[in-house]
Amino acid sequence: MRASILCWFLTLSAFTKASLPPPCDSEIYCSGSVLDQVQRAKLFPDDKHFVDMRLNSAPDLVLSSFHNLSAEFLNATVPPARLLEFLDQYFEEPGTELEPWTPPDWTDQPEFLTGIKDDKLREWAGQIHSLWKSLGRKIRSDVKDHPELYSLIYTPHPVVVPGGRFRELYYWDSYWVINGLLVSGMTSTARGMIQNFLHLVGRYGLIPNGGRVYYERRSQPPFLTLMVESFFKATNDTEFLRSALPVLKEEYEFWMQNRSVTLDVGGAEHRLNRFHVEAGLPRPESYTDDLELAEGLSEGLREQLWAELKAGAESGWDFSSRWYIDAEGHNDGALKDTRTSQILPVDLNALMCRTERTLASFCRLLGEDESAAAYEQAAARRVEAVEALLWDPERGAWFDYSLLSKSKHLEFYASNLAPVWAECFSLPEMGERAMQYLKESGALKFPNGVPTSLRESGQQWDYPNAWPPLQHMLIEGFSGLPSDETQQLALDLAQRWIRTNWLAYTKYDAMFEKYDVNGDGKPGGGGEYDVQLGFGWTNGVALQLLRRYGADLTSAGGRAGSRLLLPLVSTAALMLR
Repeated sequence: MRASILCWFLTLSAFTKASLPPPCDSEIYCSGSVLDQVQRAKLFPDDKHFVDMRLNSAPDLVLSSFHNLSAEFLNATVPPARLLEFLDQYFEEPGTELEPWTPPDWTDQPEFLTGIKDDKLREWAGQIHSLWKSLGRKIRSDVKDHPELYSLIYTPHPVVVPGGRFRELYYWDSYWVINGLLVSGMTSTARGMIQNFLHLVGRYGLIPNGGRVYYERRSQPPFLTLMVESFFKATNDTEFLRSALPVLKEEYEFWMQNRSVTLDVGGAEHRLNRFHVEAGLPRPESYTDDLELAEGLSEGLREQLWAELKAGAESGWDFSSRWYIDAEGHNDGALKDTRTSQILPVDLNALMCRTERTLASFCRLLGEDESAAAYEQAAARRVEAVEALLWDPERGAWFDYSLLSKSKHLEFYASNLAPVWAECFSLPEMGERAMQYLKESGALKFPNGVPTSLRESGQQWDYPNAWPPLQHMLIEGFSGLPSDETQQLALDLAQRWIRTNWLAYTKYDAMFEKYDVNGDGKPGGGGEYDVQLGFGWTNGVALQLLRRYGADLTSAGGRAGSRLLLPLVSTAALMLR
């Protein structure tokens, strides 16, 4: 569509204060002089360390003691050595609020293993299955009884955590964790995790990014409805679905009330979603990173940057060149140019489209025909909006839309293909066009997965990293298309990804949160912290692929890639020399 024939009016959705959670009011974990001085002193290698520590005294007493301590020094700045003494007196090490927990529904011989033909992959799949025991955590009852002493948010059921520095539950990670648990036959554990998220919606009106109070004002991609869908398909538990549905509707309304914009395009209104967090302070868990990034900016620009970084964290892609908008309005620049809230993301809107259709199917099943029709209409309007604003018929893919430049960002990101996964398109040929786009993009020239982008920014959600959820969305999306070529592409991508994970496991005896597309079994890197191992969603994706393609996948990477993999590996090898 040509700009000359468009009249653009950007209207923010109605902003309802009552529908937002209150900001974290902790003067220790979220704001205040204790947080500021401890983090600025860089007492720990990771800023998350301090905000995960437990208080051993009432917050008022700790704050009063710190006020008295500060008064002893010029400009109220406490020296690092005295800060450490203060922490030793009033805080405990992170992790004391959690205890290891072995899921009671874990068994040593899950049924899915019998479908894996390759002996090495079958043995490895059993080892991945065993990792659920090492990632299980139960929150101690003291967190419920004395929440003021913790940054951890109490949830009533045990959790499976991602791993590494991520000691608590995380929102979108858990979709793939739950699907992996269901592959392992662990329906009780999966149900408990979903119940935790339902509990959080009841408490906050949204699901926080993670299970800490400093995450309360931001969420992550809203996968709760799809978690319930996975559980229902595995169990056919209609009563659980009936009890969950009102909460799913509530979360959906949060996103539509507080994370959407309405655009008037040539007289037609289109409503799409975005990531948007109104909290212009440094992230407590990355405090010094945010302070240093904002150096030299005016107060207003600092607050804007910090709010945009939180929106980037809400996206799950923290951080990526995808969110950059430079002074000229182009998708270019550096981390300081992050403007996440000014972008309408393809993957978020694809997810919302799939959520609307899923809610419609739930309502039909439970006899709520009027509600079902409303969600079906919402999904139809979403498809129209996605195709009006995000679809590019010449390139054959969908692209993020900038609210600032009123144009699409045309660089390759794996998220450009999310509507294939969500089945959020109107014409069958659009899926085939998307496959051609992927083949022509250059993103298939790597033997170890599809890179998140083709831009090497130094951020972890860019080249050369490949992430488990994006691989799975691509594979699931193309496997759902009818042609032999798309089916083969899905199988080829599954073979590459499984082999990458397996090679890394044989080298390091570990699963990682992300991998480098340029090295056989090489962990990913970049961003604010070292690559983490564990790892919840990596395990979940691997188990899903091993169950679906277990008869075809090999540890050597042979049969499954016979039509696509070998030529592309050869190309990649030439590129890397």
